[in-house]
Amino acid sequence: MQKHQPVPNPGTPLTGSLLSAGRGHTFTINCSGFDRYGVDPAAFQAVFDRKAFRPVVNYSIPTRVNISFTMSAIVEVVSPDSTLQWIWYNPFIRWNPEECGGIRKISIAAKNLWLPDIFIEEFMDVDQTATGLMAYVNSEGLIKYDKPMKVVSICNLDIFYFPFDEQNCTLTFSSFIYTVENVVLGMEKKVQEISNTSQNLIRSKGEWVLLGIHQRMMKMTVGTNQYDQIIFYVAIRRKPSLYVINLLVPSGFLVAIDALSFYLPAESENRAPFKMTLLLGYNVFLLMMNDLLPATGTPLISIYFALCLSLMVVSLLETIFTTYLLHLATTQPPPMPQWLHSLLLYWASPRKCCPTAPQKGNKGLSPTPTHLPGVKEPVELVGKVSCPIESELNGCPGSAGTQQEEEAQKQHLVDLWVKFSHVMDTLLFRLYLLFMATSIITVIVLWNT
Repeated sequence: MQKHQPVPNPGTPLTGSLLSAGRGHTFTINCSGFDRYGVDPAAFQAVFDRKAFRPVVNYSIPTRVNISFTMSAIVEVVSPDSTLQWIWYNPFIRWNPEECGGIRKISIAAKNLWLPDIFIEEFMDVDQTATGLMAYVNSEGLIKYDKPMKVVSICNLDIFYFPFDEQNCTLTFSSFIYTVENVVLGMEKKVQEISNTSQNLIRSKGEWVLLGIHQRMMKMTVGTNQYDQIIFYVAIRRKPSLYVINLLVPSGFLVAIDALSFYLPAESENRAPFKMTLLLGYNVFLLMMNDLLPATGTPLISIYFALCLSLMVVSLLETIFTTYLLHLATTQPPPMPQWLHSLLLYWASPRKCCPTAPQKGNKGLSPTPTHLPGVKEPVELVGKVSCPIESELNGCPGSAGTQQEEEAQKQHLVDLWVKFSHVMDTLLFRLYLLFMATSIITVIVLWNT
């Protein structure tokens, strides 16, 4: 590198000498005639010839490269659209604005300049940045190079709370070749300014909201070499509205309709086909909405769908069992096991807070049967039981007849099995209500946190 070259006379066209030695270790470009003839490319040819080398006068002094970026959109969780900005100083590009017609800044093709080899470590795609980009150079030799690019990077995803999830991704800027002895990295703007600018740009774009950007400086050691690094932590949150409307709301409606089907009488022949239709529709809904769910992992919403499907299957099985049980009870009622009879008495007995008067005609079941709205009470069966039981006290005609005793015992078993079906419907209906209430509370809490 030659520092002492003949200085061309001011006011004469540039022909041979391009750089003139200034004070100390600075160089000045002869820009005479720029105001009359325009910028002469030959004036920068010496700088262009040095683009393969780091632009420093003293090679023991590292080049400081300031980094800044602005996120304009988050296309996907791994694909933010960003504008990267590198700023560094080139001591070989300086001129006196007063001698150049007041020109203080010019644009130069980036391919003609030395560019720092800054890259993003998490970048996972081919750089598709357009060629022919320009860099701005001011009269002090400060170069500003903006590089718009779509960053496809690795991001450790935690999708358990999908679609109310928050993700923390990192963007690590480092030099590929130059160690800390050659290139040091710095911040052009404060990280809070970068975060605010990016939030204003992407506030209404895509399905993600930028929560904030944080930054940390560190050095990476590889063998005996150290490389400067700047790590940006990008916190983003998904907008859940799309998924709540298309996934949670339809699923909740189907489960609520299935719960309301308990208002159909237990002995009705329409309850089981109705539940089968709902179950089939829910499966079709899950197949259609499968593309909206994450491809990997098991989010909480998948567990919710599995619980909804399981609850509907259990409800259908209970309906089938109840229908079979009532049919069997009206034809040939089987004896009820003692443990089941005791359990039925426990669930059907009145609580201490709500006492009820015992009935004379039902010694086996003192409380009245548990009612579920829409389920018919077999009053005609209970009425038939009262006569044989009261006959011992009131002298009902034919009380000693064996046939009437067997009929009374049969009707008593029918009454027990009917009441058992009512209790099963009531418990399952309450389970539906508990599940729906828990789901709504969970959605509200996750949405507001």
